[in-house]
Amino acid sequence: MILLDRMSPMPLWAQIADDLRTRIAAEEFSGRFPTDMELVQQYGVSRHTVREALRQLGSAGVLERQRGRGTFLSPQPTLEQPMRGFYSLAESIEAQGLEEHSHVLALETRTDAVAAGHLGLDSDARLTYVERLRFAGDEPLAHDCAWLPEALGRVLDAGELSSGSLYEQLARLAGVRVTGGRERISAALPDAHLRSLLKLPRSAAALRIERTAVAGTQPVEYRVSTVRGDRYAFVADWGLAARG
Repeated sequence: MILLDRMSPMPLWAQIADDLRTRIAAEEFSGRFPTDMELVQQYGVSRHTVREALRQLGSAGVLERQRGRGTFLSPQPTLEQPMRGFYSLAESIEAQGLEEHSHVLALETRTDAVAAGHLGLDSDARLTYVERLRFAGDEPLAHDCAWLPEALGRVLDAGELSSGSLYEQLARLAGVRVTGGRERISAALPDAHLRSLLKLPRSAAALRIERTAVAGTQPVEYRVSTVRGDRYAFVADWGLAARG
């Protein structure tokens, strides 16, 4: 039996829903999803409690309940990003009809020789470091690590970084507008910690996106993002010149 914390202020159905999300991310139900009665036995709760947990997961688009057939995992949509120059992950998520938000894991001052080099600064220059876990709806989609010159990073507010674009804050609070940059996309194998943060299935790969953003000719941000390869794709549209 899977033990629940019956002294916790979190309702039992919410604990079950959270545990089922973890089990789904670990691909435990790749064959079939358990019946209501099997879940009742696994968690030692009433059928009503199980059904409430499943109802919540259904509302979040994680599960599909079909009368007379049972419960199934919902196919998760892949977010597509057209490769046409500058783009915003936040806007890409919202364009798909999903809620975009972030958990700010760090907003602090530190040194980093590699990041400083990309920003055209001395190796011991003090930088503002921003680390965020980015969400599309209820599912984590990307892990961002960004470095900015310290003076520029002082305007950032952790509360406002919980949604929207970092560049929007720079434009609004510092009058600095990102006008371009360079990005390198490669395959990545995240370590166990990062895979856990992203709830990345064991069989799924990830994308590493390394970006240097500029305002005019001045580098203002160096960023390394790890994005779930099973939920995000870059798409390029191209055509062939007409033949004579």
